[in-house]
Amino acid sequence: MSSAILQGVPASTLDTDLWVDVPERQYMRLINLSRALGATQIRNTVVALRNGSLVNFLYSITGLASFAAEWKRAKEVTLYGLQVKVVPLERIIRSKECLGRPKDLAHLPLLRDVLAGRKLAKTRI
Repeated sequence: MSSAILQGVPASTLDTDLWVDVPERQYMRLINLSRALGATQIRNTVVALRNGSLVNFLYSITGLASFAAEWKRAKEVTLYGLQVKVVPLERIIRSKECLGRPKDLAHLPLLRDVLAGRKLAKTRI
């Protein structure tokens, strides 16, 4: 949901999912880098930053194409003064539909409403 929130969806989340182009079996590279920067490992793919924020490293996203293919579709947003790429709302919706977990299904109406509102606003311009 972090990507959706950065794109203006009025929601909250407990952690930030960070999709990385690293083979899953090499997750310790990211964990070690995070620890060197002061983070604490919580689970195999989750670290707590010094400010208490949780980061969950993802190595693939259900329902989406490869990292390289999705990178080309990514949308740029500003985060802490830096330009970062995020998964567009349409692709977040696709992933949540494919996952089908209760929490993902619960997000779908809000995500679809925000996306529909943007499309409607574009047609009025």
